[in-house]
Amino acid sequence: MTASFPVLSDVLISRRKPLLVWALSLGSVTGLYTGLYPMMEDMNIQDMIDSMPAALIEALGYDDMATAAGYFGSATYGMVALALLLVFSIGNGAKILAGHEEDGSLELEFASPLSRSAIYSQRLAALWVQITALVCVVFAVTLGFDAAQSLGVPRGDLLAGTLGLWLLSGLFGSIAFAVGAASGRHAMALGVAAAVAVTGWMLNAIGPTLGLHWMAAISPIGWYMADNPLTRGFHGVDTALLAASSAVVLGLGWVRFVRRDLMT
Repeated sequence: MTASFPVLSDVLISRRKPLLVWALSLGSVTGLYTGLYPMMEDMNIQDMIDSMPAALIEALGYDDMATAAGYFGSATYGMVALALLLVFSIGNGAKILAGHEEDGSLELEFASPLSRSAIYSQRLAALWVQITALVCVVFAVTLGFDAAQSLGVPRGDLLAGTLGLWLLSGLFGSIAFAVGAASGRHAMALGVAAAVAVTGWMLNAIGPTLGLHWMAAISPIGWYMADNPLTRGFHGVDTALLAASSAVVLGLGWVRFVRRDLMT
């Protein structure tokens, strides 16, 4: 692998310790929230939710918190794990190419026999490998707690929710990566991806409460969060939208990167 994919190997080796820290942190947070469900169930969580304003319940996605699948989908897959994965994906997507280009650490790669397409694709692959590893941590911890506590979350729904989580995290990482590749600017990559994420989150949260469901329909967060990630099962249209969006963004970033004057 080192000989065939030198850039990919170098990035993964250099990132192994930070990735391990992220995996442990994400696994701990996921375990904490999934492990709290039995206690929340004993506290009659549904009564607590019913006391909240209806608009707030819908905005937070707390409609189905009384079931294990609903709780995991809202608290873990829809909030804590999702937020951490987006922070990781956007931060690394912006840094893995544009950040290293700005600090000069890519000069040897640009001067090597490797084509720009190879540099682009291998650094992109390194980003997606790391995102995949962290999403697998969330899935494994959730599955483990579900099995240990016999909560009965359907495996198919859990897999479908995990696929959506992976595609959404990868999409925002890809946006940061593509913008960074196109501009060579780390700050611009961070800003654009973060702005899209915040805007998407607001559209998905606010739109339905105002009766403007088209807002959630155009939001990547809405494609993932519609109903509940762990109770809706597999949704082909939304899955295709997430995957296609990443492909389009990355294609545009590649076109710009291979043509851009790196001296400017």
